[in-house]
Amino acid sequence: MSLKSERRGIHVDQSELLCKKGCGYYGNPAWQGFCSKCWREEYHKARQKQIQEDWELAERLQREEEEAFASSHSSQGAQSLTFSKFEEKKTNEKTRKVTTVKKFFSASSRVGSKKAEIQEAKAPSPSINRQTSIETDRVSKEFIEFLKTFHKTGQEIYKQTKMFLDTMHYKRDLSIEEQSECTQDFYQNVAERMQTRGKVPPERVEKIMDQIEKYIMTRLYKYVFCPETTDDEKKDLAIQKRIRALHWVTPQMLCVPVNEEISEVSDMAVKAITDIIEMDSQRVPRDKLACITRCSKHIFNAVKISKNEPASADDFLPTLIYIVLKGNPPRLQSNIQYITRFCNPSRLMTGEDGYYFTNLCCAVAFIEKLDAQSLNLSQEDFDRYMSGQTSPRKQESENWSPDACLGVKQMYKNLDLLSQLNERQERIMSEARKLEKDLIEWTDGVAKEVQDIVEKYPLEIKPPNQSLAAIDSENVENDKLPPPLQPQVYAG
Repeated sequence: MSLKSERRGIHVDQSELLCKKGCGYYGNPAWQGFCSKCWREEYHKARQKQIQEDWELAERLQREEEEAFASSHSSQGAQSLTFSKFEEKKTNEKTRKVTTVKKFFSASSRVGSKKAEIQEAKAPSPSINRQTSIETDRVSKEFIEFLKTFHKTGQEIYKQTKMFLDTMHYKRDLSIEEQSECTQDFYQNVAERMQTRGKVPPERVEKIMDQIEKYIMTRLYKYVFCPETTDDEKKDLAIQKRIRALHWVTPQMLCVPVNEEISEVSDMAVKAITDIIEMDSQRVPRDKLACITRCSKHIFNAVKISKNEPASADDFLPTLIYIVLKGNPPRLQSNIQYITRFCNPSRLMTGEDGYYFTNLCCAVAFIEKLDAQSLNLSQEDFDRYMSGQTSPRKQESENWSPDACLGVKQMYKNLDLLSQLNERQERIMSEARKLEKDLIEWTDGVAKEVQDIVEKYPLEIKPPNQSLAAIDSENVENDKLPPPLQPQVYAG
């Protein structure tokens, strides 16, 4: 592993966490750097612009058809009647299309501002009533008991909340962005109504909004968390695969000021990982934010103990990135999107919850774009680590402090041995592949040489020209030879 001599830590200016419109609230990458309030303003402007463009397009098409009709008005009879009906049908289709677009994007879709929706919502919603669980019943009872202390105001809040849930039942076919917009409008309308009509103090409004969020999101969770109509699940798998591939990243590479050799610091790190993983088990956005906040506080405490001084923002973000890499939280992107879409916006714009959540979004964005330069590595080493060919050298045993845990020392020693064995196996496999290649080339070479010799010196077997004769067939004086000797018997 080759590290550059001058290491640079991960630094994010605090101004980069704020809304880029300069309102002073925390921004969010999911809102293109805006806060919730500014993002909704920009979103409404974009929608109104789209509606205006659709109207202009419809009017232009209608004018063109009218001009075409006027120019061909000289044709009479059946053709004129047929074209008139065709032109009327086309105009109706264009008007219906624009009306549909306006229906989806206009501000009249807000809950509480459309009487037709309220009347429609009065119809019973058997699906919501049937699909109740133990947790849902418990939350409903707690919500009712909480509202009893507010008397008439509580009754009005409960009525509005039930009406909103019934309305959302009929809006499940809408996109998740539109459902999020309806929920955010409901939060805003209820909060404004309590402050203006009910004269409820701001601190009590915040508590009531937390209970409202808990009640409605417990009921809507199964429909709006990681819906099939979005690519949230695809993003979850991508970030999990990315974190899994970065398992070799060490605290030194990220300049993390945490000393895990200290048992108390190690315990804090484990608690932080547990909290960030536990986020996925919560249903309410506020509870998911609470998990992020607890994780972040454990990180600050771990840094404080390691450095013997309060942690700074420059210490917090690298450590948070390291905790996310070690924990690899399940459905990370889905949880971030769910909080962004359905959390009470005031929590994301201000306070420690908003600060920690914004840092988590920055940490995920950093992990997605992490490269060799970010870790002060050469591109060659980075590629080797990412491909799994090798892993960074662990801390040698002689460099450990006397107070270090023996189990931790043995673990790192074993990891170092495994790394060395992995390198040896890679070399053996490389040599084996080379030997196999050489054997194949040698076999092909021998076969080619034999073939060349056979082609150059072909073997020809000629058949005999005549049959074999007796040995003495060519001797012309055979008749003059004496007869052969005959055996004779001598008497003794």
